[in-house]
Amino acid sequence: MALIFNKAAEFVFEPPSQVAWARRILIKPSAAYPLLHPITTSRETLEIVISGIREVSDADIVLLEGSPGGQPMRSLYRNLGYDFPRILALDVKDSPLVEVENPLAHPFAIATFWLPNIVLYCDYLISVAPCKIYGKEGCFCISNLLSLLPLSKYQQGWSVLYSLGIQKVIADLYFTLPFNLGIVDARKRFISERSPTQGQIEPFGKIFVGEPYKVDSLVSQMMNLETEHLRLIGLAKEELQSKQSQGEANPPRQ
Repeated sequence: MALIFNKAAEFVFEPPSQVAWARRILIKPSAAYPLLHPITTSRETLEIVISGIREVSDADIVLLEGSPGGQPMRSLYRNLGYDFPRILALDVKDSPLVEVENPLAHPFAIATFWLPNIVLYCDYLISVAPCKIYGKEGCFCISNLLSLLPLSKYQQGWSVLYSLGIQKVIADLYFTLPFNLGIVDARKRFISERSPTQGQIEPFGKIFVGEPYKVDSLVSQMMNLETEHLRLIGLAKEELQSKQSQGEANPPRQ
């Protein structure tokens, strides 16, 4: 189930019960450019999320982001005002890496991903993404995970990933790196054909919270978008559920 705050000013982050038990919480913002919301995640929304976590937990909170152009995240965090106390702000390119296997029996594009190992040491993962629209495709919580992929392992930038079909890559990443919670910060929405920094900005005034696939699907439907990676994820989920139900109907012989 996804929650909709129809007025962003009314947004209060009430953490799920798992947050209270977490020792380390990772927040993935969209912060790859020195430009304010909605090109990046708004500082205001991040502050509300962090304050909500602190109400129920003294867990370590980690911000993790990477820049597709390789710029140091320290300066980008500073430009965006991400100067929160007691927060560890990390750069993907400075993190040790680990190769993680895609759990899908038949991946759409990639069988394994190189990812920062700090992600695997966190107990609860939150993607806080702005609302971006490219053509008829939505770019929300799940797409936000792309910048966790390290340039050192994808040395031609993301051109290789695009050649494989970026929507397929995003669908694979959703299953390989399952985030617990997604927040779409749609105080404003950014609309562009291709450019990640040049486009039209419109007020929208909503914030969406829930499981990343459900949240992204809801936003995509509300905005009448045709987001391909969400369609692919839905197909894979149906296949997994079908296999599970068949397994329950045909238990192994004793």
